[in-house]
Amino acid sequence: MSWLDGLAVWQLAVVIFCLRIVDVSMGTLRTISVVQGRTWVSVGLGFCEVLVWITVMNQVIHKAAEHPLLLLAYAGGFASGNAVGIALERWLAMGGVILRLASTHAGEHLAELLRERSSQVFTFEGRSEFHPLTMIYVVVRRREVRQLVELGRRLDPNLFYSVESLRESSAPLLPSRREVRMDARIEAGAVPNPQPASLRFSESTATIRSGIAGMSERTAA
Repeated sequence: MSWLDGLAVWQLAVVIFCLRIVDVSMGTLRTISVVQGRTWVSVGLGFCEVLVWITVMNQVIHKAAEHPLLLLAYAGGFASGNAVGIALERWLAMGGVILRLASTHAGEHLAELLRERSSQVFTFEGRSEFHPLTMIYVVVRRREVRQLVELGRRLDPNLFYSVESLRESSAPLLPSRREVRMDARIEAGAVPNPQPASLRFSESTATIRSGIAGMSERTAA
């Protein structure tokens, strides 16, 4: 590209550094898209990635012998691009996951709240080394995991959870029914609340009322 040839060495180094970040970031997203089976996304990212890479390599190969600064810019952009790509992927939170939850005393109530968020919620009875527990499998989008885990921890501070990527499913990943919001009754009632109140959730008042009443009856018994 003629406009690159007219730049000063330090300017070209900055351009190479930035383009390398873009190139590697797209490569990270492309790899994740391939793993998740997003064919057209990976095709588009691959095309742009190679186009940027060829542009950068053309400048480095022809000028690096005279200007070693370009090699440093190339290597620095590559290293930084990995971090930027990972951060970008976490922010985008593409795809769906299977969120597994295990609770010793709040499983039924947690499952009711989760069904307000997703229609694909499955419960099983299990047992740990010392106590019986309820296991919950819920299929959700990755961006929703943090909120649902916070919701579970408000109900059960000792909640165990794990997350597994969803690559293939017999049913499509449905959009959220609505944003789950914790009512003030859960924060001020008999339900433990070890987490800060900064994260709020949407939830129907009737469901929360019945959940707290049920837990109070169990505690009294």
